[in-house]
Amino acid sequence: MTVVAISQRVTLERKYGERRDCLDQAWARLLLACGLCPAPVPNVVAAARSMCAECEIGGVLLTGGNDLADYGGDAPERDATESALLDYAESRDLPVVGVCRGMQAILHRYGVKLRRVEGHVTPRHGVCIDGRRVEVNSYHNFAALDTRTPLEAWAIADDGVIEAVRTPDRRVVGVMWHPERMAAFEASDIDLFRKTFRAE
Repeated sequence: MTVVAISQRVTLERKYGERRDCLDQAWARLLLACGLCPAPVPNVVAAARSMCAECEIGGVLLTGGNDLADYGGDAPERDATESALLDYAESRDLPVVGVCRGMQAILHRYGVKLRRVEGHVTPRHGVCIDGRRVEVNSYHNFAALDTRTPLEAWAIADDGVIEAVRTPDRRVVGVMWHPERMAAFEASDIDLFRKTFRAE
């Protein structure tokens, strides 16, 4: 079973003065449904690098939550960890999937500017995916209206916001919707994860 390193959200537990890493349990259920083994990564760069090497990961999943620090976010340690995960994946030619903030991190890495958008925090909205119109969920305030090589857009919202990107070899993929938040996981999302991470 392919082991996938998963980035985590940073939350502040004020009662104890702790900065905590957390991950929706739905991610474990989704990855298991895809035939993948989830491995949550702490937001400590040295620990993340060691964990990836020791666990022999086969891919990287960047999840949602926390705005990027360059856009007002309050979790710079997460930005650093995800950058290290992207470096690790690139150096070993490992597949990467970014979801919501994860896609924003991919866009940012390739120099694509994000913009604040309205109307994208909603249970459902229309997007055009590879030429067909479907509805997806949406929980983001920042997005891109254009992209740059090697990224190409393959899903666009009705208002022109780019909802999904990928490299031509499809080793790096980003989506703005949340597959893990669906009551029943979509077959198309499972297929995307299985193909990208080469699930056995």
